[in-house]
Parts: sequence; structure tokens; C-alpha cells
Amino acid sequence: MSALPPEQRTVGQLVAETIQAYRNHVLGAFALGIPAAVVDVVGTELDRTTWFLISPVAGALFLTPAYIGAVLLVSGARPGRRAIVTAFAAGALAFLPFPFLAAIFILPGLAWFALVGLCVPVALLERRGVQDSFARAYRLARADYVHVLGGLATLALVVFLTRTVLFFLLRDLGDSTSVVASVLADIVISPILFLGAALLYDDQVARAVDSAPSTTREA
Repeated sequence: MSALPPEQRTVGQLVAETIQAYRNHVLGAFALGIPAAVVDVVGTELDRTTWFLISPVAGALFLTPAYIGAVLLVSGARPGRRAIVTAFAAGALAFLPFPFLAAIFILPGLAWFALVGLCVPVALLERRGVQDSFARAYRLARADYVHVLGGLATLALVVFLTRTVLFFLLRDLGDSTSVVASVLADIVISPILFLGAALLYDDQVARAVDSAPSTTREA
């Protein structure tokens, strides 16, 4: 079955297109998983209270570049340094509340990120400032909030379940320690979340009434 256009893409199609993007950019996708692996290792080495306090900063510093990389990977865009710095600032600000919201239950964190998380591709591909990127991301999210939230929730569930299975396989069937198995599982599986979030930008732009032309995707 041929892929649906972004404005008609279902959550299932989003997952399928994400996997295709992964297959098209395997080495680049692995690179996206390294920051997630670093955050995971640091989180396991620290006590729960300390990690809870520093996780917003750690996540913002390490995971935002992975999201930026995913957007650049699937779009093929080559924005200037200013756009990348702006996207990093916007993404870091968007991520800061996420760990606190996710600590209550993962859904509030995803709901927040669905609302503002598209500020990163907006800053990169539309060359907007930080404040304007948040405003534009909010408008895009409202174009079909159920789709973007459902897409993020589905991607997160796929990543969680697949990573869990791979972790136990690596730990129990090989000679890997738990730390090594966790790092390898993060590198291999976590890019799915970043790539899928990047593809959601095109879906929401196509659905938005006041949409601006999006950069052509390679995925």
C-alpha cells in the first residue's frame, strides 16, 4: 500500500514512515540514539532524587540535539548556525517541564510536548525566532492535536516495548552487562521517537489552515 500524503497520514502510517526513514538513514539514526544512551546511563548511576532535580537540564542538553539531528536527517535541510542555535534554545525550553510532568504520569509530559514540541522543526525549517517558533508550534498542534498527541504516544509505546525486549535479549542471550545492554538498546531503538517526532511536523503543516510550505522530506 502506498504511503498516504501528510494531511491524511494516520498514526499507523506515521510509524511505518518512521521505520522507513530509519532504514534510509541507519548510521545517522544510530548517532541520534547516543544522547539518549548517555542520559539513560547517567540516570541509572544517580539516586532518584538527584536525577529528578537535574534531569530537565540533562535532557534538554542531550536530547534536544538528537531531535535537531532527526529533523535535519529526514528533511535534508541545511540551515545556518543561527537557525540551529535558535532550535536548540527553543527545544531546551520546551523540554524543561517534561520530566516533572512525566513524573506524574507519562501522558501529561507527552501532552505538553505535543503542544509545543514542534518549535524545533519550525525554528530549523521556517527560520523563526524562539518566541515565534513556540507560537507557530502551538498553531500547528491545534490543527490536529489528537493526531500529534496520538502519534507521540504511539511512538513512545513502540520505543518502550521494543527497547525492553531488546534489552533483555542482549542481557540474557549475550555476554553483555546490564549497562552495555541498556546502551545498545537505546542506540538502536530510541531514534524511532526522534525521527517520528520530526515527521509529525509535515503532518501538522499539511493539516494547518495557515500552513507555510514545508521543506521536502527525503524519508
